Order: sequence, then C-alpha cells, then structure tokens
Amino acid sequence: MLRGFALFGISIVNAVGLSGVSTGGVANWVYETLLHQRFFPVFAFLFGVSFGLFLDVVRERTRHPRLVVLARLGFLVPFGAMHRVLQPDEVLLTYAVVGIGVLLPASFLSRRFVLVIGVVAEIVAVLVTGGGSVLIPGLFLLGYGAERYGIGRLSSLSGRGLALGVGGVFLGAIVLNVWQIGGGARLSAVAGLVTASAYVGAVLVLLRSRAWGVLLRLAPAGRMALTNYLGATVMVVAADHFLRLGTAAEVMVLGVCVFVAEAAFSSWWLRHARYGPAEWVWRCLTWWRVVPNR
Repeated sequence: MLRGFALFGISIVNAVGLSGVSTGGVANWVYETLLHQRFFPVFAFLFGVSFGLFLDVVRERTRHPRLVVLARLGFLVPFGAMHRVLQPDEVLLTYAVVGIGVLLPASFLSRRFVLVIGVVAEIVAVLVTGGGSVLIPGLFLLGYGAERYGIGRLSSLSGRGLALGVGGVFLGAIVLNVWQIGGGARLSAVAGLVTASAYVGAVLVLLRSRAWGVLLRLAPAGRMALTNYLGATVMVVAADHFLRLGTAAEVMVLGVCVFVAEAAFSSWWLRHARYGPAEWVWRCLTWWRVVPNR
C-alpha cells in the first residue's frame, strides 16, 4: 500500500519531467514542496525493505540465497536500460547497480551496523551533495535495516504517540519547505526527506481510521510497481505527444489520471494473476524457469 502511495506521487513528478513544461508561481511551489523529491525517498526506502523480505524467502528455498538475489538485481538492469530510452531520469538501472554494490554486501553485516551506515550515508549525501540520486544508497540501507529489526513493529505503536510524533514531523516539514521557498535551495534534500517521513507517518495514522479501506485500494498498484512504473512512462510520453499539454497544472492532472488508470488496471489484473506482467517476467528470469501466474 505504501509503495502504491509512493507511485502516486512519482507518477505526477515523472509526468512533469517527461513533458518538459516549466513550473512557475503557485504551481512551482506545489511541485517543489509537496511532490519533487518527496515520494522517491519512500520508494527507495521500500526497495531496501523488499530486499530483506525477498532474502528471507529465498533462504528457505535455496542453499545459495545471495546468488538468487544477485540474479534478481542483475535482471533489473535490462529493464532499466530499456526504460532509460524513454525516461532519461529513470531509477531502475540505478537501483540495480546500487543494490548489487550496497545491499548485497550489507547482507553480511549486523542490522545495527547496517542502520548506522545508512544514517551516516544520508547525512553525508545531504551535506556534501545536497541530495538527488546520491540519497539512494543510504535509503536502501535504512530500509533494509528497518526490515531486519522488524518493520511490522510500527503497527504496535500507540495511536496517540504515533499521531503526536507525526504532528511534530509535519511541523518540521512545513518549516523546512517554507525556508526552501524563501531561497534555501540547499535545504531541498532535507525538506524532501522530512516531508516523505511525514507522508508515511500520516498514512500510518490514517490506517487506524475509517480511511483504511480507501488507502488499501492502493495496494494492487504497489504490488505491480514495476509494471506501473514502466507503463506510466509510455502513457505520459504518448499523451504528451498527442495532447500537447502546455501548463504544469495540466501535466500534473495527467499524472494523476495515469495513476488512477493504473490502479484500476492493477486491481482487475490481480483478480486473475498472482504477479503483474513485468513482475512475472522478472520473477521467471530470476528463477530461470516459468513461474505459475494464475
């Protein structure tokens, strides 16, 4: 569900990037403070979580689990390479390379050491470079470390304590975003990470309310993240070619529409299949056999 939520924001951001429209005025403030670099940290963190979950599964199925994980990450490379033809700023290729170079070696380390390295990597990335793709290694490690400690423990937090904590994070996000608008460009990476944390916290709070049923409808889109990430690029490029959208607001609406269409398709598809189309191909390549999908 959280991955589907992250895809929602990424769909809008990628629509703006692929269309090449310039954002100005209020649209620029909305884009820079609520969307840009606000959802990709969630996606990257969850990739680290998924790495740990997948490693746990393959340890029960094979004597050489890291070789299977290496194959999984390695076969992500061609997906990213083909996708980069349409989307120069795509992340799959980067995820594959960083996953092999960072996550696999980290699987030999203790969970505490993984978390410490992740925190240090994020601090260095923010202070030295100001953010961007250099945040990915640290986010991967933080996600993997959190999975090692038991990401499910978040559900055991008290509702009141969680709400107070999320409120504090939101207050920090507001301050940082206002500062960024006022000219603190160097704060964009910090503001992005704090805002992403606030978003995740808000979702966890809402899951304890009557909104949980609506939020869980994002889960099918998240289960088909690879298919939807690739498909969104194709749809945005095609729509931009035929519709000739000229404003940032129009392109953002396009991003929302693309995600809604993909969420509906994902819900329908997963009534008949276990994996999305791209996920199924990826899984077959990883295990080097045809995996049942009905």
